[in-house]
Amino acid sequence: MAEDSNPQDQLAAEAAALDGYFSDTPLEPEPNYPPLDEQFNRCVVISNLPKVNEAKYEKLTKVVTKLVGRVGALAAYDGVPDYAGFLMPKGADGATTGCAFVEYASVGEAKKAVEVLNEYKFDKNHVLRVTPYERARQLADSPRSTRHRSPSRTRRGRTRWNGLKTLVKETSSPFDTERRPRLTRPHTVFWNDGRGAPVVDYAGEREKKQGVNWCDFYVQWSPKGSYFATLVPQKGVILWGGKTYEKLGRFAAPGVDFVFFSPQENYMMTNNNNRNDPKAIKIFSVHTGKLLRAFPLYPKDFLNPKLSKEEAMQVPPPPFQWSHDDKYLARMGKDLISVFETPTMKLLDKRSIACDGICEFQFCPKKNLLAYWAPEHKNQPAHVDLIELPSRKKLRQKNLFNVSKCSMVWQESGEYLGVKVTRHTKSKKTLYNNLELFRVNEPGIPVEMLDIKDAVMAFQWEPQGSRFAVVHAENPAATKVNVSFYDMFQVREPEKKKGKKGPKQEKQITPEVNKVEMLEGKGCNCIFWSPAGRTIILASLGDQGSGTLEFYDVDSKALTVKEHYRSNQVLWDPSGRTVASIVSQPVGGGHFKFAMDNGYILWTFQGKQLYQQSFEAFYQFQWRPRDKILTKTEIAEVSKNIKKYEKQFNAFDIAKKKKIRLEETRGKRRDRSEFRATLARLKEWRTRQKQERMELLNGYDSEDDDNFDVKEVVIETVLNTKEELIY
Repeated sequence: MAEDSNPQDQLAAEAAALDGYFSDTPLEPEPNYPPLDEQFNRCVVISNLPKVNEAKYEKLTKVVTKLVGRVGALAAYDGVPDYAGFLMPKGADGATTGCAFVEYASVGEAKKAVEVLNEYKFDKNHVLRVTPYERARQLADSPRSTRHRSPSRTRRGRTRWNGLKTLVKETSSPFDTERRPRLTRPHTVFWNDGRGAPVVDYAGEREKKQGVNWCDFYVQWSPKGSYFATLVPQKGVILWGGKTYEKLGRFAAPGVDFVFFSPQENYMMTNNNNRNDPKAIKIFSVHTGKLLRAFPLYPKDFLNPKLSKEEAMQVPPPPFQWSHDDKYLARMGKDLISVFETPTMKLLDKRSIACDGICEFQFCPKKNLLAYWAPEHKNQPAHVDLIELPSRKKLRQKNLFNVSKCSMVWQESGEYLGVKVTRHTKSKKTLYNNLELFRVNEPGIPVEMLDIKDAVMAFQWEPQGSRFAVVHAENPAATKVNVSFYDMFQVREPEKKKGKKGPKQEKQITPEVNKVEMLEGKGCNCIFWSPAGRTIILASLGDQGSGTLEFYDVDSKALTVKEHYRSNQVLWDPSGRTVASIVSQPVGGGHFKFAMDNGYILWTFQGKQLYQQSFEAFYQFQWRPRDKILTKTEIAEVSKNIKKYEKQFNAFDIAKKKKIRLEETRGKRRDRSEFRATLARLKEWRTRQKQERMELLNGYDSEDDDNFDVKEVVIETVLNTKEELIY
């Protein structure tokens, strides 16, 4: 066998064979790397995502990428097509770990993602937690004992945790790890005509020029719409009024977070909900601005001394209530109702009304009449009482047995009072419902009992009518419910007799509760009658609701189904022509829970969408109340002369549409006039220069047709040819 040659000689031989194939230019590669970014302030960490296997990985990636992309643009780099600014890691088993890393194109978009997506409800089982990447890395490097400390009390006694156990303070404005500047909350008043988009009426422009805030908290209209109250918790309440929203007065109430007007707008009550303030509730005269009286949050001896501090915190303070004519202000105490006369704010007859065991009371909307209920107390059955003021005369008492709970609902005109009674069997293991219906305007105030075998979830009267609606189901937690409609009167048609026609017989109307109809298998949990009656909305609201809105006409049986996802409020305008469905959150907490869905939609009473507006932060929506709506007599008069009013309304609508059209085309007409004026000026200028132009062209006039030879050329083009053979 020959001896192997030297490896160096072999390499030299190969190099000689390849001589001439290589360039003499030195090799200095300079790859085009993207710029190195050592900062992670554009990155956020999303935790508490669903954990899915590889089969669902791509679908979850698309959903989350679409969600984070709605906040801002994700990062992208030239030459790196596979990188999309989003990474969702997998575990050893191939399933996701429940978190994701997102890189945005800018720092501002990353901060916005933390605000908007933190505590976003991804689905019914997952609420997202979003943290800046730098903060997450600090927590990962910190000792374990400091990462799991107990929550401390914050301002106003509230605490909130984000996904990585960092404490975020909740004050009157949101802060992000105590470094975010205070947010301002603009308030805007719009004018809505029920036809098109709302128009801004006032947005605090005058105050903005002066460098002051128009409002820092909630707002409140007075019951007749004469006043507009804005709350400034550090100072008190400011009243505005008039067409230009002039400042009418200030009311000192530090810490105020609630304001309540009397029905006739003579008085205003403020509340700061401070249990330690002996003047937590203040009563002011609207006209003079004078403080009439102040009250503590709880009446004397209202709280049971045996309750622990935590249990006492769970007891809500008893609310004040105004009489319909502003004559009286009342509040429930322990076994009594204290009624104060205005404007002196002294006790009526210097003593309270004794009501052993009272749990709830309400004023009649149209009379000085008090209704209250009390459970079984000292061998006395539970009872509902109606008391007249100022005589304190007991007009009616209805005894009830085996009662667990009651809730009272007045009809808007004060003609009827409905009491939903929850009863129990002797063993107290089974609950059932019935309705006690009081006919307040009839002699002796008769009471009818309506047995309902199912659990009653909602009960509401038709405004200015005798009908009411009830939402009920066998199980209170059922997703499908029934909605029943009842009338306090039974209408019987006259009997038709065979033979000769006699005098026309009228319908017989008897005061008897009558079941009109029942809608089965509905998914609603709330009902809202139109202020004009006839139309009712069956709504599925809240976290567990689907956002379905069913517009139902009780007379014509017409049904229209719409949807507003995550809606948590439905508010009718006072006329009943327009209704708003709303997604909002409280000012004090949960600011960005529904940030992707915040806003409102305006609908007609028939369910047609008029307008939609979305906001990143949306806290409150209110319609301005109206002083007066047509009575039954006036409605009948309008219906009788509908043709006469129809002509007036049509003429008004035509004039209004013409005015709107002129306003919309005002700019176009102005531009057209300016163009025509400019064109005329240029033509006149060219005419003045004609002689000079002809001199420069040796007498040639380019505008004289005689200086041109005209040729006419006819061109024929065959567009289509069709041949037919005729035999």
